[in-house]
Amino acid sequence: MRKKLLLTGLIASLVICAGCEAFSNNSKKILIVYSGRNKKLVSPILLQAEKDLNLDIRVRYGKTSELAIALLEEGDKSKADVFFGQDAGALGALEQQQRTKTIPSELLEQVDSRFRSPTGNWIGISGRARVVDYNTKLVKQSDLPKTVWELTEPKWRGKVAWAPTNGSFQSFVTGMRVAEGDEKTLEWLKAMKANGVKKYGNNVSIVKALGRGEVHLGLVNHYYLPRFTKDDPNFPVAHHFTNGDAGAMINVAGLAILKTTNQEEDAQKFVKYMVSSEAQKYFASKTNEYPLAKGVEADSSLVPLSELNPPKIDLSELSSLEETLKLLQKAGVV
Repeated sequence: MRKKLLLTGLIASLVICAGCEAFSNNSKKILIVYSGRNKKLVSPILLQAEKDLNLDIRVRYGKTSELAIALLEEGDKSKADVFFGQDAGALGALEQQQRTKTIPSELLEQVDSRFRSPTGNWIGISGRARVVDYNTKLVKQSDLPKTVWELTEPKWRGKVAWAPTNGSFQSFVTGMRVAEGDEKTLEWLKAMKANGVKKYGNNVSIVKALGRGEVHLGLVNHYYLPRFTKDDPNFPVAHHFTNGDAGAMINVAGLAILKTTNQEEDAQKFVKYMVSSEAQKYFASKTNEYPLAKGVEADSSLVPLSELNPPKIDLSELSSLEETLKLLQKAGVV
């Protein structure tokens, strides 16, 4: 797999380099972004940034983890300027391998310290809260679990859904490992399996299953449900936030300026644009995420970030994904 990713990365680099040479007579500068964010979600704001910054922004889309591996394999030969990661774990991994540059403090300070690298090597752009979504016809609010640890109780046997191969779920498990340790996390995973937790491929599938009454509760990210309630205001699913445990973790999608960039000034302008009011309002209204720059409010349908109680963890520590995968395998859930 690593060889395949290396080959893919090198081919992509050659293609990008050829494009750069062909574009050398144009007045616009080229900024190369590796994006682990879905093209449908972010291409509109990237196109607007291209126009407003007078840059030719060329984007390579892919899965966050695979692009991070590709950047590590490409090393100093990479032509990428900016990495747009889907989660803090991948951003932290690149930081640990010294593949990133320090972002100026005036940009970092636009975002709460919880949502950026302690050493200033990446910055959160939008936030995603973990939630326990539930079918409102099958579960009373008074019966909802206070923490994810309660999901192993007999009352929830066969009634809970998760997506263990999904990246956001794996980041959640990594958060649990950071907060509680490997032993306790492994016990929880095994207990969930023994309690008949139902496996789905992704968050969307879980929310659909909840709407059908196929399951009572589902472990997902918060921004999937609005896609359903927008089309059907009577869709029988609602959010439930746990308190202080990994089930209430807030992860981020964020940016890192790569060590290989030869146009750091333009990369910084791009970061500045993505924490601007215009871009932050885009994430709030179009992707249903939490804007992270100060002064920009989330959609009124969301519980404010200030009212949530996530676990106190350093998001950079979510980079230990490999250990999480081993734990999931040991528990027999992937």
